[in-house]
Amino acid sequence: MRLLALVALVINRFTEASGRLLAWLVLAMALVTTTVVVLRYGFNSGSIMAQEAIMYLHGCLFMLGAAYTLKHDAHVRVDIFYRRFSPRGKAWINSIGSITCLMPLCGFILFSSWEYVMASWAIRETSPEPGGIPAVFLLKTLLPLLALNLFLQALAETLRNARLLIGEPG
Repeated sequence: MRLLALVALVINRFTEASGRLLAWLVLAMALVTTTVVVLRYGFNSGSIMAQEAIMYLHGCLFMLGAAYTLKHDAHVRVDIFYRRFSPRGKAWINSIGSITCLMPLCGFILFSSWEYVMASWAIRETSPEPGGIPAVFLLKTLLPLLALNLFLQALAETLRNARLLIGEPG
């Protein structure tokens, strides 16, 4: 179990570091949005690239931040019964949910998006808008990255819950 605890620790540290780094995207997104608004309404000018940058930042924040959200148990949950469960009962629910729902969903996202993303990379897909960001293929790459990050964090959570269930100190 020591090896599994180490694996969970490494995954948790990676998720924590990437989540803290991603938090800066909120500031960047706010600054770019402010710039777009000031340009549009203050100077009657615009920038397709800046508008698309907001979409790219938003995509990165939410797609790559999902694992961080799971790690901090901040995801949406229907907790009519869950909140009344003991820590052991919650560990069972979380483990079963991760193994039967979340991990297979991550696998489905990974495998179903793979060809879509590879096709975009093959042609180095660019924005259809003149002056747009010439890196749509990078934006699409967030799909398999979401699946991988979320799968790893689900694995770490499942390992943490398994340790709790067998009575090993956390």
